[in-house]
Amino acid sequence: MAKPMTTKPTILDAFGRPIRVEKLSGEVAAPTIGGARSPISGYPADGLTPVTLATILREADAGDALRYLELAETIEERDAHYLGVIGTRRRSVAQLDISVEAASEDPEDEAIAQMVRDYIESDELAAALFDILDCLSKGYSMTEVDYQLSEGQYQPKLLWRDPRSFRFLRTDLATPMLLTEGGQQEPLDPGKFIFAQIKAKSGLALRSGLARVAAWGWLFKAYTQRDWAIFSQTYGQPVRLGRFGAGATEADKQTLFRAVANIGGDCAAIIPESMMIEFIESGNVGASHLLYKDRCDWIDQQISKAVLGQTSTTDAVVGGLGSGKEHRAVQKDIETADARALAAILYRDLIRVWVQLEYGPRKAYPRLRIGRADEVDLKSLADALAPMIDRGLEVDASEIRARFGLAEPKPGARLLRGQSAAVPVAEVIDPNSKIKRIPGEIKRGEPLAGVQTARQAEGPLAGVFPGVSETDPAALLADQLEVEAAPAMAGMIGQIEAMLQAAGSLAEFRSMLLAGFPKLDSEALAQAIAMGMSTADATGRIDVEASDG
Repeated sequence: MAKPMTTKPTILDAFGRPIRVEKLSGEVAAPTIGGARSPISGYPADGLTPVTLATILREADAGDALRYLELAETIEERDAHYLGVIGTRRRSVAQLDISVEAASEDPEDEAIAQMVRDYIESDELAAALFDILDCLSKGYSMTEVDYQLSEGQYQPKLLWRDPRSFRFLRTDLATPMLLTEGGQQEPLDPGKFIFAQIKAKSGLALRSGLARVAAWGWLFKAYTQRDWAIFSQTYGQPVRLGRFGAGATEADKQTLFRAVANIGGDCAAIIPESMMIEFIESGNVGASHLLYKDRCDWIDQQISKAVLGQTSTTDAVVGGLGSGKEHRAVQKDIETADARALAAILYRDLIRVWVQLEYGPRKAYPRLRIGRADEVDLKSLADALAPMIDRGLEVDASEIRARFGLAEPKPGARLLRGQSAAVPVAEVIDPNSKIKRIPGEIKRGEPLAGVQTARQAEGPLAGVFPGVSETDPAALLADQLEVEAAPAMAGMIGQIEAMLQAAGSLAEFRSMLLAGFPKLDSEALAQAIAMGMSTADATGRIDVEASDG
């Protein structure tokens, strides 16, 4: 009996169009020297005037974006400020962390998500993000995806494509078309390209790029820079005035004019004896040259606002720290919006297609998350943790090290510990305590718990504190201070134990006690010091009674 024929399910793109798998491998939009997709660019910015710029933008509005795209490229090459701000916006998103969330907890969905994670870790995607974000400037970007088959698995290779190699239908300016080598337009193969749009304003792709705003700013700034250059060339040089007599011939006048003109560049000239040249100083120019700089700076600030939403990222702005924080918040909002839009584009045009090639159509697909990890105020975290740890909260040290970006100490490493200068301690530490003076040295590394002393034999602690070991330092200290709740002081005891372990001398131990509890008042601090000394005595580290003089 013959097996029933099985057919592979149809793979659809995000718009419901069937994807032809055989069309997904190989390059179809590469540039060609002899074809219509030439890598050689024109330079419509040369000799640009307001009238010409308006014509170029109208051509783009009608679907012929060739000169507009070339102009946008030229502005990035010639305007350092625009290149800086648009590059800042693109890089701020391109370098963000990318995480992958599985579609569900199903093992197969987890395996799919891991496949995408492995691809991201190979940096193939990270290297292409900057090019994909070219859509911020020009209004759209096109990235060809070449699904290369290796060992029965597809691996996407992302290739940036010149936006000039694409056109938009004049009857539907939202649908991109591929320009063939012969100059004809043909529909894009579904699933073959990443078509990216992150609009600066609502509307058609060719009217939503930041380059349209930058073009006007660049044009007006170019006029100002030209005038500024002419002014700088002549500023400070005297006006040369040539005088000729009443009987001077036309040839004499031409000779005098050439002499006056040549003095400016050559600083040398000869004239007949009957002629005279005067130099009139231009000392009345004053600070008018600042007008050129102010105008250029003002235009740059407008471009910064359009691209970054503020100016403090690139320009010195009056307002201090508060203003800088507000501007950073604005930039972060834009960054977050760009990242979310980019993640949605990659999910639509890359992840869905790739997963279907490997696993077939699915109800849900893994999602990309692009963004910064939650920023935590480390100082506030430390301030909040310290009192909770003092009260017995158990915290994983490795988690805290990870939060602060600190590595696990290596065996034998020199460890940094909090230390302070020795502070004199009063002779009577606690009026109710018989501990008055504790001379001597504390040995490093001696264990605290389990050391038997005569004081431990004074009474069974288990009867007073059920469940507490006879050699537990907290219980021993509770017995010494005659307090009611040993567990309540576990956090403080832990700190005192660590100080005892680390201290090299009694003076250092006292200093550590004072530095370790800086927020205690004088009465509480005296009790803490008494607790420390009693712990030392109760655990056998120091025999207080034997040393009491």
